[in-house]
Amino acid sequence: MKMNHVGLMVGEMDKAVEFYTKALGLRVVMGNTKVQEERKTAIGRMCVAVFGEGVKGFNIAHLVTTDGIGVEMFEMVDRQERHEVDFTRLGIFHFCLQTDDFEGAIARTEQYGGKMRMDIMRYHPEDDSKPAKMVYLEDPFGNLFELYSHTYEETYASDYE
Repeated sequence: MKMNHVGLMVGEMDKAVEFYTKALGLRVVMGNTKVQEERKTAIGRMCVAVFGEGVKGFNIAHLVTTDGIGVEMFEMVDRQERHEVDFTRLGIFHFCLQTDDFEGAIARTEQYGGKMRMDIMRYHPEDDSKPAKMVYLEDPFGNLFELYSHTYEETYASDYE
């Protein structure tokens, strides 16, 4: 099994594309495209099947990370202004990106309307030979994402405490 893509609800597509490309370095595969509720095309029928009757349409864009994982973004016609995280609800609450430019990615996140949710943490602060860092951030719409300076396996296949 491989990860293929993640879907995000965003508040303003042009701002979302700018944030994910300029702040985080993703690449546009398919730019901002309008989709309307209809049953004549395959995409229209799929959207009614996924979102239900009365969806009223949305904008969609497809981006990709440098390792080929897709980020599919949706800007619904009817939507909240911001994602409100409720940690008592089941479901996905964040995704994680990995970068060699950890501090630069954080600075660009803030520059393009995102924010830090916590201080940067090291997994092994007592061991300078293990410099792995992480932080939780938000995009401009309140979607949470985590940033790693290292691989997932390097973190959890070691003596993490």
